[in-house]
Amino acid sequence: MFDHVSIGVSDVPASGRFYDAALAPLGHKRLSDGDSSLGYGKDGVQLWLGATKKPVKADPDSGLHFCFRAGTRKAVDAFHAAALKAGGKDNGKPGLRADYGDNYYAAFVVDPDGYRIEAYCSAAS
Repeated sequence: MFDHVSIGVSDVPASGRFYDAALAPLGHKRLSDGDSSLGYGKDGVQLWLGATKKPVKADPDSGLHFCFRAGTRKAVDAFHAAALKAGGKDNGKPGLRADYGDNYYAAFVVDPDGYRIEAYCSAAS
């Protein structure tokens, strides 16, 4: 459905360090590198981070989050560990989420601007 998503960030270099680390275990990398914007994806940019003076304010009750597909449960685990090491905040340790399905394995973190992000794998093991 979506070609790409763009989000505003308050500090492009800090966000770059975070997303470089968090997305690497999922097979995504920085494909576009500028002073005021960064682009991430596998074969093309699907996530843009752009400098802004007014990023969307963090609101845990809004329901807003971005979910990234992972090929394996180990990739979900690595995403979570890398995101925390890069300054993210834990918002749900890796594990099965039975409320979402029998094989819904996910982890949740909060990025430097307060955006909630998730990595998810549907593989049975």
